[in-house]
Amino acid sequence: MSSNPSAFTLASKADLPAFGIGSAELASRGTGCTFVAAPQGAVCGVDVRGAAPATRETDLLRPTNTVEKVHGVMISGGSAFGLEAACGAMDELAARGIGFHLMDACVPIIPGACLFDLPVGQFAYPRKEQGAEACVNALANLESGEDPQQGNIGAGTGATVAKMLGPNCAVKAGLGWHAVALGPVVVGALVAVNAAGCVYDPAGNLLAGMRMADGSMLDAQGALPLMMQAAAQGTGAASVAEAAAAQAAGPCVNTTLGVVLTNARLTKAQANRLATATHDAYARSIKPVHTSNDGDCIFAMASGDVAAQPDLVAMMACEAMQQAIANAVTFATSAYGIPSVS
Repeated sequence: MSSNPSAFTLASKADLPAFGIGSAELASRGTGCTFVAAPQGAVCGVDVRGAAPATRETDLLRPTNTVEKVHGVMISGGSAFGLEAACGAMDELAARGIGFHLMDACVPIIPGACLFDLPVGQFAYPRKEQGAEACVNALANLESGEDPQQGNIGAGTGATVAKMLGPNCAVKAGLGWHAVALGPVVVGALVAVNAAGCVYDPAGNLLAGMRMADGSMLDAQGALPLMMQAAAQGTGAASVAEAAAAQAAGPCVNTTLGVVLTNARLTKAQANRLATATHDAYARSIKPVHTSNDGDCIFAMASGDVAAQPDLVAMMACEAMQQAIANAVTFATSAYGIPSVS
């Protein structure tokens, strides 16, 4: 945690009763999905910053487009295959009459995004069955109000970080959650951290760096000379074999996916701006971030219960997201042959 006292108080999922959070996973195979349900509808925005995204229904979140509210957001492992998980949640909500009604049709609006975890565990991805299970769990969470599980769960099941020098240097990460409040305004952050870069805590201390042969962790700045050497020498130098492997791995092997939840009253444009501002938390916590091999994305969902100044909500979201990213690393446990910092 940061050494500076926060102006915000700790909040919980129970303080955001309009939303439910549920996960499902194929734990033995190293993948899963996490669903945020908003049965009454929520204003939603998105900002995709990474160069290798796998997304669904993000265009409709533009302020100029027609749809005003969504009924859930799905974040998933499995790369583009994992987009199927949202279809399972869509079926589940439609069967319950939750969605956009037109004549005899009920169409739930569910944007989503995926991270790349296919090399972890076995080749697998969340299918409609896991998406439906995550949706059922999210709807149950509406009633219980419990904070979501963290670590090797849901979309964070196969998540790893610190892969700038190749997969053999990776550290296990997962799903993180944190929420803060200021008076009646509450903001929560949910994030699956699967970054190429290293992860730092809110005070700027290294949490997860690249694992070196001597047992030490190398930070992002320390990796730069090795990456430059690999670029200059190709794959021939044994000292930079990991960097060469990382270069050969190709795009899309990473991606950090976040969802900001708030009870604030925001317009669609303001929700999009909230998603944009919360990327500051990514930049403070993950180095490097928004790379050509990441599909980094943040959704922002607002239930509209409380009047709030949008810039205040953005400040709260950044603090919540920074701690959620740290939690995604510290709550993760070693799995699939990949050590965690715990």
